[in-house]
Amino acid sequence: MKTAPAGQLGFDGLLASAAEQNHKRKVERETAHLPATMAEGLAFFRLLIRQHHAAMLAADVETTMRLRKEADLLALRLNGGDSGILADEDSAGNVLARETAAAPGTVPLWGQEGEFTVTVNSTPMRIQMDGIFGIGCSYLYWPGFAARAVDLERPFISETGYRSFTGIHAEPLPGLTPDAFAEKLIALHVERALKGKLVAIDLRYSQRREGTS
Repeated sequence: MKTAPAGQLGFDGLLASAAEQNHKRKVERETAHLPATMAEGLAFFRLLIRQHHAAMLAADVETTMRLRKEADLLALRLNGGDSGILADEDSAGNVLARETAAAPGTVPLWGQEGEFTVTVNSTPMRIQMDGIFGIGCSYLYWPGFAARAVDLERPFISETGYRSFTGIHAEPLPGLTPDAFAEKLIALHVERALKGKLVAIDLRYSQRREGTS
């Protein structure tokens, strides 16, 4: 049986190597204008978030989506060209999001991750807002968020004490901040899906949240 001489790739190996080199060249062309170190990348990303927030407040869809693409390219460059920018906690996208997140309890800018409280139907709810790398943000205008019950003994918008709002299809609206957006969407959910009435949290879920059996 004949084998390829040492150092010589087979046909499949040559194709794979060529594809990898082409990918690296493409990434380098697309990201050459962006910072190459995490320290510089974080400063750039903070500026990008402020620009993204302004674009969202202006309901400027074109600029919003362009800035999100730029954020993806930045994370790709800082990730060494590896497309898994959210693969684990040390991946560039997760580092950028984590290091620029809003302080707990503070309403984030559009594009920041953040956790804060809103009150809907006299019920406080803890909101976890997606940032610029959130699910669907590369093709949907509105970022998603999750709502959690603050008081497990009070009625909520689901019997589990948790509800996720993702894949949101709604027209852009100027001047809408993340907290006002969450309040409006939850209120609409209560009105339409729950017929205006909150529901009791099932005891099984409240016990699980409190760590009891």
